Amino acid sequence: MAIRMKVNGEERVFDIDPDTPLLWALRDTLGLTGTKYGCGMNRCGACTVHVDGRARRSCILPISRLEGREIVTIEGLSPDGGHPVQKAWEKINVPQCGYCQPGQIMSASALLAETPQPSDEQIDGALQVNICRCGTYQRIRLAVHEAAAELAGETDGEAR
Repeated sequence: MAIRMKVNGEERVFDIDPDTPLLWALRDTLGLTGTKYGCGMNRCGACTVHVDGRARRSCILPISRLEGREIVTIEGLSPDGGHPVQKAWEKINVPQCGYCQPGQIMSASALLAETPQPSDEQIDGALQVNICRCGTYQRIRLAVHEAAAELAGETDGEAR
């Protein structure tokens, strides 16, 4: 059974087991390895992608439920790293090991698409499903505020 969806703006057809989690379709079939495997149980957020603009965990999402949907991975967010969230991550020097960061960035960018000027509580709530084993949560929150400011045209070029 062929399953059609748009991945990073390109129409794709998957002719694989319909129960295959989206994570493995992206990584193994398309070679998009930016989306990470963390727990396989929807608990860590390393596998976060956007499905029709909303942050979703790809490790438990069977491709059979994605017919006709639009998927964006970290590679599709901005191929050159120019998305305001990616730029803020670099500016604030958020990552330590970096493993969870694609999922963190995808959750943060989905939050900012819905809530352009989030409070600390909104950031914490939206990103609580993303585990950072290095504990960079304060820098993550700071980077989300920095990206929000850039999106609003309020950046002064200095990290907050």
